[in-house]
Amino acid sequence: MNNQILGFLRQYPVLAVVSVAIIAGLALQLSGLGELTNWILIAGSAIATYQIVRDMIDTVRKGGLGLDILALTAIVVGVALGEYWTAIVISLMLTGGQALEDYAERRATNELTALLERAPTRAHIINANGSTHDVRIEKVAVGDQVLVKPGEVIPVDGKIIDGTTNVDESSLTGESLPVTKQPGQEVLSGTVTIDAAISIQALRTSDQSQYAQIIKLVREATTSKSPFVRLADRYSLPFTAVSFAIAGVAWAVSGEIVRFLEVIVVATPCPLLIGAPIAIISGMSRAAKHGIIIKNGSSLERLAAVRSVAFDKTGTLTRGKPVLQSVEAYQNISDDQLLALVASIEAQSAHILAASVTKAAKQKGLDLPAVRNVSEVPGLGIRAEWNNKHVRLGNQEFLRREGISLPTNHTNDQTQMSTFIAIDGKLVGALHFTDQIRPEAKQTIEDLRREGIGHILMLTGDNSTVAQAIAKQAGITEVHAGLLPADKVKTLKNIDPSYRPSGMVGDGVNDAPVLAASDVGVALGARGSTAASESADVVIMLDNLRKVAQAVSIAKNTIRIGLQSIWIGISISVGLMLVFSTGKFPAVLGAGLQEVVDVVVIFNALRAHGQLGQTLLAKVRR
Repeated sequence: MNNQILGFLRQYPVLAVVSVAIIAGLALQLSGLGELTNWILIAGSAIATYQIVRDMIDTVRKGGLGLDILALTAIVVGVALGEYWTAIVISLMLTGGQALEDYAERRATNELTALLERAPTRAHIINANGSTHDVRIEKVAVGDQVLVKPGEVIPVDGKIIDGTTNVDESSLTGESLPVTKQPGQEVLSGTVTIDAAISIQALRTSDQSQYAQIIKLVREATTSKSPFVRLADRYSLPFTAVSFAIAGVAWAVSGEIVRFLEVIVVATPCPLLIGAPIAIISGMSRAAKHGIIIKNGSSLERLAAVRSVAFDKTGTLTRGKPVLQSVEAYQNISDDQLLALVASIEAQSAHILAASVTKAAKQKGLDLPAVRNVSEVPGLGIRAEWNNKHVRLGNQEFLRREGISLPTNHTNDQTQMSTFIAIDGKLVGALHFTDQIRPEAKQTIEDLRREGIGHILMLTGDNSTVAQAIAKQAGITEVHAGLLPADKVKTLKNIDPSYRPSGMVGDGVNDAPVLAASDVGVALGARGSTAASESADVVIMLDNLRKVAQAVSIAKNTIRIGLQSIWIGISISVGLMLVFSTGKFPAVLGAGLQEVVDVVVIFNALRAHGQLGQTLLAKVRR
């Protein structure tokens, strides 16, 4: 307990001094030492005044506005008029309000800072003789073999080379259930092994691994200040003018300067200064709980204001992984025989289509024939031997190079990707693949429209036929196809001003320029590229497109609550000023009521977090 008290005193020294001054003042006054009491109260008020002036100067130097002038005026006038208890209570309310704000911000950022606390620092490197030695994760190089023991955080992104374990991925994906990982599968830094040790081969260095990228985003999120807060500052300027006007009129009408003090003590702009930033931080923290990293408050404000959203196609509206659509046999071979033959060959390939073919064959329970002498021609196809026959597997260009002709009745469906199979120089069939639309894509578009975003379009480098087919399924009517990265930037910049601000949703390296150029860039970062995540304003950490609409909803709700908090503070303060201008209530009561206003505004702003505000409110009620 003593350590906690000392820690608190070190954290809030001015509040501690003011509190001690009040306690000492009460003790001295009860002892009949009124003169000494006054000096103690003056000293406490002077220290608070020094802190206020210093903070105001620092704020002005940084290009902001020193808006504690009302509190400063109230303290100075209180001391000048001999209202020492009023001055010290105002000092207590101001320093106490700042401490309460700091506490609220700390609670509101728990989900963001939790990632930093779990950051791995060391790795077990496997030596050539099988022994291990520990190094800092910055020393892990691509290709190094790393041992991860049960219960440890995986230090770098890697591929499992030995061992099977369940992995807790909740820190990255929010998924509460563990995921089974086997040799050959990729694991991400920041996730935790549960029940077995594994050996992994490092795929990226620590600074390029997934967890490091998230930490970078979190740090940006916790150190930024939104223009929306400066908007609250602008509200404070007319509020300050109105406050002095009411106080001046009360003084002029009554002829009593103490009336001026009674009005000013309830006019401190703390509700305006703390309502918006607490709402912003709470909203960012709430988004993080749902797997959405909003880099800064400015991004959150712009996201709340977007009037149009553009989507990339491949990997964003679609899964980005072609799946087998159909098998077509031309000669005396069945569809299943053709699929089994291709799967046997593709099992030895790392091509993007290989996994889809082998998965389809496995689902059908097909027995794969033996093949040999498999050799891959990068970007074109595969040569192999089966039953002493020469098999060629690949695209049209590969077959032409091998002297094999396509059938005259073959039509090139541009909405599909095809692999052709030839045996001993004769075309025997084809496998057709398609990039399937995400099942949640259409619902995402509908969710965005319900959030008031009426202008939704697609920007893609794919051909128009494919783009239109996907857009129709998703419910998007405006499509811009065949675009290079620079074309996407140009198209988005030329959007009608009535549809600004605009948002862009993408996932790949080619989306990085347009994400950076858009008013709000949203990256699907769960399995997307680092470049896209770094250039975006918002990163969706879950592989779920509907999180885009949820991010917009959270942003709109946050800004609405922030503005509401500002106006609640203004309304209550103006009402109190008018009441206290009558002179029927002492200034010291007004100083106490002002802190009540601060508390009301803070708890209203915490509603932007959702469950956090309810939890804190429940604690207060207890």
